[in-house]
Amino acid sequence: MPNVATAPFVTHSDLVDFADDHVNLHRDEVASKRTQVDALRTRLETKIDADPTYALIKMLHAGSVAKGTALSSVSDMDVAVYVRATAAPQADKELVPWLVERLREVYAGVATSVSADTHCAVVQLSSGLKVDVVPVLYEGEPHDIGYLVSKRTGRRIKTSIPRHIDFIRRRKDASPIHYAQVVRFVKWWGREKNEVDPKFRCKSFLVELLVAHLADRGAELSLYPEALETVFAYICRSGFSERIVFADYYSPDRLPSRGELPMVVLDPVTADNNVAGRYEDSDRQRLVDAADDAVSAIAEARFATTKDRAVRCWQRVLGPSFRGSR
Repeated sequence: MPNVATAPFVTHSDLVDFADDHVNLHRDEVASKRTQVDALRTRLETKIDADPTYALIKMLHAGSVAKGTALSSVSDMDVAVYVRATAAPQADKELVPWLVERLREVYAGVATSVSADTHCAVVQLSSGLKVDVVPVLYEGEPHDIGYLVSKRTGRRIKTSIPRHIDFIRRRKDASPIHYAQVVRFVKWWGREKNEVDPKFRCKSFLVELLVAHLADRGAELSLYPEALETVFAYICRSGFSERIVFADYYSPDRLPSRGELPMVVLDPVTADNNVAGRYEDSDRQRLVDAADDAVSAIAEARFATTKDRAVRCWQRVLGPSFRGSR
């Protein structure tokens, strides 16, 4: 009798269930966090209305929660506060402490604390929610274009919170549900790898851009085992030897050569910002090695002869909390 192919023990539906139970930040949690941040925004707007010359101009939702790509493990909210460039110090070591003092003026009696972190101010609320507030120097440009100040070099980096969110929204519109879900799976994979190896680096924005790059090239994202295999196989095959660039807000044909950088993944809003600019070759190699193991695990799971073996293979990708079907 000829061998009859059997369906894999771990399927798309198993990954959907795992995402619902472990990976995804649920809508009610998002709504609760956004409501608390909106209360901060309202208080700032009240302060600005009372003093139109105030140094802080506006607060905008930012980060993975605003983009719809956040993991269930997210413990804070990211916001950007646009500040008058003419009123704020330009040096990073002075900018964040200055912002802390302005936020203390606004949120006296509301926040349990306002403190300085490495690159942002941190507003701690009585609910336990932590809000990371990144200062953006604003000079009146359209589309809320402003400038971050690099903590490492002091260089000004152009940014636009609305354009970043619109960039992600276009990919979500082109692949409803699936683009964001594949991003979250890859972020979860990176989180699990970092738990085992603290030197492993796979930042959230990098994952969003990597999956967007593949989606723009026509990668099929609707079946999650195959989509994840596509992402990891691309990392292995390319080794990040090619630049990842986008044409949403600049022309990829007019970019300088990549030079000797081990990884080049350009910010879709500005080609002046290499999102992977601080990754060394050892970081790149860790990514490639981990992706190679993930590809091998997914392939092995597909042909596993027992459910237990297939689940153990997927645990190499998604971590020990993955148990297969409910």
